[in-house]
Amino acid sequence: QAQLVESGGGSVQAGGSLRLSCEASGRTFSRKVLGWYRQAPGKAREFVAAIKWDGTAASYGDSVKDRFAISRDNVKNTVYLQMNRLQPDDSGIYYCTAEGDIGWDYWGQGTQVTVSS
Repeated sequence: QAQLVESGGGSVQAGGSLRLSCEASGRTFSRKVLGWYRQAPGKAREFVAAIKWDGTAASYGDSVKDRFAISRDNVKNTVYLQMNRLQPDDSGIYYCTAEGDIGWDYWGQGTQVTVSS
């Protein structure tokens, strides 16, 4: 059974940084796209970033471009999200996701990020 486990969330003041990690177990995702989504209370889940299986290409949501960076380590079966210059609007639950046969088939349980002004 594939499992994604996020870590690294927490509380930070505006302008600060956090680094999220997501470790996969139960199967390897070394040939799959990995990504991050987030959801704030009362809002729809929002795409944050995704990275190609070999790390050579990445895409970002408009609201996080130039502030966030996604990376991966296929040996450790882990994807990371470095978040810089955090703003209160970045608060929410951050979910790790992995590509499957149909689409984003695998999801973690989420990690809370809270940014105070």
